[in-house]
Amino acid sequence: MAKQDYYEVLGISKSSSPAEIKKAYRKMAIKYHPDKNPDNKDAEEKFKKAAEAYEVLSDENKKARYDQYGHAAFEGGQGGFGGGGMNMDDIFSQFGDIFGGAFGGGFSGFGGGSRQARVKGSNLRIRVKLTLNEIASGAEKKAKVRRKVQANGVTYKTCPTCNGTGQQTRITNTILGRMQTSTTCSTCQGTGEVIGSKPNGADAQGLVVTEETVTIQIPAGVTEGVQLKVGGKGNEAPGKNSIAGDLLVVIEEIPDEKLKREGTNIHYDLYISISEAILGASKEIKTVSGKVKIKVDAGTQSGKILRLRGKGLPSIEGYGTGDFLIHINIWTPQELTREQRQFFEKMLDDENFRPSPNTSDKSFFEKVKDMFS
Repeated sequence: MAKQDYYEVLGISKSSSPAEIKKAYRKMAIKYHPDKNPDNKDAEEKFKKAAEAYEVLSDENKKARYDQYGHAAFEGGQGGFGGGGMNMDDIFSQFGDIFGGAFGGGFSGFGGGSRQARVKGSNLRIRVKLTLNEIASGAEKKAKVRRKVQANGVTYKTCPTCNGTGQQTRITNTILGRMQTSTTCSTCQGTGEVIGSKPNGADAQGLVVTEETVTIQIPAGVTEGVQLKVGGKGNEAPGKNSIAGDLLVVIEEIPDEKLKREGTNIHYDLYISISEAILGASKEIKTVSGKVKIKVDAGTQSGKILRLRGKGLPSIEGYGTGDFLIHINIWTPQELTREQRQFFEKMLDDENFRPSPNTSDKSFFEKVKDMFS
C-alpha cells in the first residue's frame, strides 16, 4: 500500500515554514494523543503517522530529499524511519517537548493514569569506511563500540518527591479561586524513580562503560556522509523503563586509485598504445561488479568514451544502477628508436595520418555534454 504524502498527513503545503510545520504537527499530535483517545487504534495510527511526517519535514536535509524523491528517499535505512513507522518510545523521547504543558509534563502509559517520562539514553556516532566495491554490493561491518549500560545489581525505588507519578503538583490561591498546576518532577526528571543502590564502579546514574561488538548492515549505493541508524545501540539511560539511545553510523568513502565516482556512475581512464588505437585491441577491465572484456575498435580516437550500461553503482533510492564510463586515452611514446622515428617521419605527409574528422566525430566539449546528459 502506498504511503500517504507527509504534507497531506499534516495538512500543510510544501511552502510551509518550519514554524507552520511544527504548529501543524502539535495540533495533530494533541488531537490524536493516546491519553485523549484511550484504546483507539485508529487515533494511535494517525498519531504515529503525524510524528513520522514531522520527523522528516522538520529536518532541512531530510525534507529536501523527500521533496526530490518522495518516500523512496528513506528506503534502505537512509534516515527517517525507513518505511517502518515510529513507535511510541521514539515519539515521546524525540518530540516530547512539542506538547509543552498540554498533558501536564512527562509521558508514559497510554490511556491516562501515571505520566512517568521514559528517558532515552544519548546517541553515539561512529564512522565506517567503505570501498567502492563494498558500496556497490552492500556490506556487513562489525564495529567495537564503547557504550554506557546499566550496571548489574543496580536497583531503583519510587521517587520520594513525586511518589512515582513523575509530576509535582502545586496549588495556588488566586482571585479566581484555587489553581492547580503540574510540572515535571525536579528530582527524578519525570521518571518516577530514583536509584536505590548501585554496585562499586558504577557512576552516579548506575551506569558502567562496556565494549560491545555491533553488527552494521550497510545497504548498497550509500554515499559519502550518509548517516545510518542502528537502534538501541547507543548509551543506556538510568531507570527500569528507560530506553537506549541509537548508534549513528556515518559513511566515509575510501578513494579508489583508478576509479572515480560521479553519483551512480563510475569513470575509468584506459590508456592504449598508438598501435592498439590503429589496429584495434581487446582489453580486460575491472569494474565494481567484476571483470569485463571490451573491444577497442580499429581507428579509435583519443577521448572516445565507451559506456557499459548498468555496470556502475546502484541508487540507494531505488532508481536503477549507473553506468561504467571508459575514457580512451592514446599513449604517445616520448622516446623513439631511429627506425621508429624514420617510419613516422615518412608518415607525416601520408594521407591516412592526416587529421580528417568527419561530422560523426564529436568534439571534446560535445563528448562532455553527452556524458552529463
